[in-house]
Amino acid sequence: MDDAYSVNLAMPDTTDAGGSVEQLMALKDGDLFLVADGWGDLRGGADGLFANDTRMLSRLILTIGGARPSRLSSGVSQDNVYFTCHSTNRALPPMGEHRTPAGVMHVERRRFVWQGRLYERVRLTNHGIEDLWAPLAFDFAADFADIFQVRGTPRLKRGTAEPPTHDGRRVTFRYRGLDAVERVSCLAFSEPPHRLNGGRAEFMVTLPRGGRHDLYLECGVDRCEAPDADRFRRAAVQAQLHMRAKRRRGASVRGPRSPRFNDWLDQSRADVALLTTDLPTGPYPYAGTPWFSTPFGRDGILCAWQMLWLDPSLARGVLTYLASRQATEVSAFMDAQPGKIMHETRGGEMAALKEVPFGLYYGGVDTTCLFVALAGAYAKRTGDFELIRRLWPHLVAAADWMRDYGDSNGDGLIDYARAAETGLSNQGWKDSEDSIFHADGRFPKGPVALLEVQGYAWAAWRAMGDLAEIIGDPRRMEWDERADALCHRVETRFWMEDEGFYAIALDGDGEPCRSIASNAGHLLFTGLPSPERAARVAHRLLGAEFRSGWGLRTLATGQARFNPMSYHNGSVWPHDTALAAAGMARYGERDAVALLLGEIYAAAMHFHLRLPELFCGFERQPGEPPIAYPVACLPQAWAAGSVFLMLQAALGVRIDAVEGVIEVDDPVLPAGIDRLNVTDLQVGEARIDLNFQRIDGHTVVMPENRRGKVAVRSNR
Repeated sequence: MDDAYSVNLAMPDTTDAGGSVEQLMALKDGDLFLVADGWGDLRGGADGLFANDTRMLSRLILTIGGARPSRLSSGVSQDNVYFTCHSTNRALPPMGEHRTPAGVMHVERRRFVWQGRLYERVRLTNHGIEDLWAPLAFDFAADFADIFQVRGTPRLKRGTAEPPTHDGRRVTFRYRGLDAVERVSCLAFSEPPHRLNGGRAEFMVTLPRGGRHDLYLECGVDRCEAPDADRFRRAAVQAQLHMRAKRRRGASVRGPRSPRFNDWLDQSRADVALLTTDLPTGPYPYAGTPWFSTPFGRDGILCAWQMLWLDPSLARGVLTYLASRQATEVSAFMDAQPGKIMHETRGGEMAALKEVPFGLYYGGVDTTCLFVALAGAYAKRTGDFELIRRLWPHLVAAADWMRDYGDSNGDGLIDYARAAETGLSNQGWKDSEDSIFHADGRFPKGPVALLEVQGYAWAAWRAMGDLAEIIGDPRRMEWDERADALCHRVETRFWMEDEGFYAIALDGDGEPCRSIASNAGHLLFTGLPSPERAARVAHRLLGAEFRSGWGLRTLATGQARFNPMSYHNGSVWPHDTALAAAGMARYGERDAVALLLGEIYAAAMHFHLRLPELFCGFERQPGEPPIAYPVACLPQAWAAGSVFLMLQAALGVRIDAVEGVIEVDDPVLPAGIDRLNVTDLQVGEARIDLNFQRIDGHTVVMPENRRGKVAVRSNR
């Protein structure tokens, strides 16, 4: 995903006892998130309860009779509020002459997170024919590890952890970091344990035949409350209502006769809602759990863009937040220059101490261009020029950065070279160390000008020109001229006629890196290429060297460094496929979009309808699932948003709130879907529903429930 530590450092072990990769389960609310295994246990690997990039609870393991229960099933609810694990007891140790066989006690663990707290209910039910006594225990710990430590970054020194204190039915953990900040967490039980110390609570539960017993736990950050059934119920209702409100923002999309497709849409919308945090500046989609549950510039912008046609509030929140974090000074450590837009921000101890540069880090070459381009797209989608006027000084500063700092060697292209060794060596979306290279595998010397970044910059210059006319800024002509000049440079310097494709980058000597990579799909998304070249690029992207059968690979087969198991050099990223598909749609390739949407949908079916950040790029085999990438973020914002961008591309929907028009250009429905409804679509002050149906082999749109003044123009 977004920082080099995700691929260059040894990851914590997430294998189960049998040696296979175990899927971790995630819950999130605000800046608190929980990652646990399928039993609901925290075992101190990649899992834990995290707040502001610090692990506040590192261990929480439930045993009954000294053994882990036998798991029956577990998972996260479709609305992403609850995690539930169903299990049963193993044979319990004898109590005198009484013996309890395996499989007579149902154990349900149900939990959620809400407003800085973990809430959990453990429900024991006796389905046996005799009374039973259940020795139940929790082992727990809080290591207050920084998230970069959890991910594998070593630290030579740490702060001071005090011994845990306990009083009857609660345990408090304290840690004073080297940043002089005291971090506190507290674990409390609804009833006093039989035995309690700083790392273990033991209970002896009596269950009559047919009886049930509930035990409640809470783990709070900075405070400790006494849990009970009423607190659990009230908090659960609030968490559900809050999540429901987030899921219902903007318009909705449904396919009435395809319940599984609807389930995918619902899960994707729920994942975007889960990752979206309501900040003072508005809603912001955090990048992904577990490693990237924080605002990222690029991820937030692209997720907001994916959702823009349905829910513009995300783009408004992203633009407002990023403007508030815009750089105002030059800093090599932060990779910052005036006007540059943030890449990432972190709140942990290591970031505060500058042991890592990501406290507020600007090492993304594309984020500033994307910020401006999104502002232009948002203005056209909403007609909200009040926000654009408020953001105008920030947009001008971003454009000045593109002119003054983004083009470090004065050749008219946006480029990058990290300013300090602590920063990212590659600063586009493919930011792992080995992702940019020449055809023979050599790494380029800097500064490097990435292909897709020039497309983003072209879109940004065009947006500045269009917005300047509305704002009344006299520099419109300058920005329009920069867009035209950049388009000419890209077509002249990146195009490889013998390959019928664009080079992934230019190196510091201006030589093309002639690798054949998916970055060209992003260039199509911006609309920069000529129609003839776009058609050649699309044809190659749809060929076997890119299409895995589950989506598009990030690198064509046969290229130097191709590896279907790599992070960026041959894997499949759903958002990457979605951007390429949307790019093809700009040039009329609707059937290609429907084809790729079908492939991504097929992959989602194998991932329980939740697309991961990425998966391996092996060729699809009949009857076999896609191969998972073991440490991919799940859920991940721009993976969840991919289906909505691809649907917009397939349906050919373009919304211009300034003109009060929805254009529907040659819509296509994916295979197996004969009807799709878009309801409560807002255009300016008006609202409308769009009903897409397949009739006689063609897809038509029928506007319904028009409220206010909005026109629908259908082109076929």
